[in-house]
Amino acid sequence: MKQDISFDPVEGVSIAIVPAGESGPTDNAQPWTVYLLNSNDTPLETVLVAADGYGTQPTGETVRTSTLRYHFAQVAPQSATPVELIDPAVFHLTNQYWVSYYLGGRIFDKKFLFVPDSIVPANLSPLPLLAGRLGVLHG
Repeated sequence: MKQDISFDPVEGVSIAIVPAGESGPTDNAQPWTVYLLNSNDTPLETVLVAADGYGTQPTGETVRTSTLRYHFAQVAPQSATPVELIDPAVFHLTNQYWVSYYLGGRIFDKKFLFVPDSIVPANLSPLPLLAGRLGVLHG
């Protein structure tokens, strides 16, 4: 039963959205890249990422994007793995990344939500696992 499953907190795993340019966003038409960051000293095994977006258009129309799923057999320790490209045209939506993985034989999962208009230059910070490149980090 669900109550018999231990849900340990996710530590050392995060999602970052990084502009295409090395020094930050230069062109809003360029897609940004979504990265899965593993700050742990051990690899993540059998990683699944489900990505989708939802919200309302500026016209008030409700919209939901397709759910895209990604699988990585292993994500190395202290590494950044590109997951997908994301178009700035969907930054006004809630962008959701549900990450599940095995670590030390135990399963972990966490939902990372980027709320509408949170992926903006004002929220950029240096990302050590990407050699200091700027990105919007969700931990």
